[in-house]
Amino acid sequence: MPTRLLLIDDDARLHELLKSYLTQNGFSVASAMDGTRGLAAIAAEPFEVVLLDVMMPGIDGIEVCKRIRQKSNVPIVMLTAKGDETDRVVGLELGADDYVAKPFSPRELLARLRAVLRRTRPDSPAEMLRVGDVVIDVPARTASMSGKPIDLTGIEFDLLVALARRAGRVVARDALLSAAGRDDVVVGERTVDVHISHLRQKLGDDPRSPKLIRTVRGVGYVFAKDSE
Repeated sequence: MPTRLLLIDDDARLHELLKSYLTQNGFSVASAMDGTRGLAAIAAEPFEVVLLDVMMPGIDGIEVCKRIRQKSNVPIVMLTAKGDETDRVVGLELGADDYVAKPFSPRELLARLRAVLRRTRPDSPAEMLRVGDVVIDVPARTASMSGKPIDLTGIEFDLLVALARRAGRVVARDALLSAAGRDDVVVGERTVDVHISHLRQKLGDDPRSPKLIRTVRGVGYVFAKDSE
């Protein structure tokens, strides 16, 4: 069955180009020309991935991403202006799964979409990770602590899995994105620190004296097996 994709972008020519190319590569593409129509489409029917432009009249892509994440975990790939790291960072922090900078080649976009879909619906056997009170169902992409669900963005989940798989070992800050399968996301080390900070907050880990995700100064982070 074709993968259901929603493209939210105000560029009619881009819609024509991507609909033709992606349809030939296993996608069924629905179109929305602005954020309001995109949100209405998501409310009306399920999609497996959303391709979302940042710069649009009316409700911009950042706000659309925020509203989608309030109700859905559907994978989101954002289209940003080339070199605009601010939009990329904000989008990732709000829960986008990846981004592609304009102008881009359809082949690059297709590769990014497939990579996101592999991460969010892996064909791997069941893998459960347990570190202290934290339990992670990797294929289902869910996590809980002391039996209570933890609401994580896509990149936060991937970072948590990377740390949990290496519990008790230090993961270098500059290697953490790669360990999380996110080496195609080009952001600075400061952004990694921001995501770790968000993870700590959601795990109830005191940022002034973290016991779960500890900082190894000048090196990186370690998910402590023993949080005492």
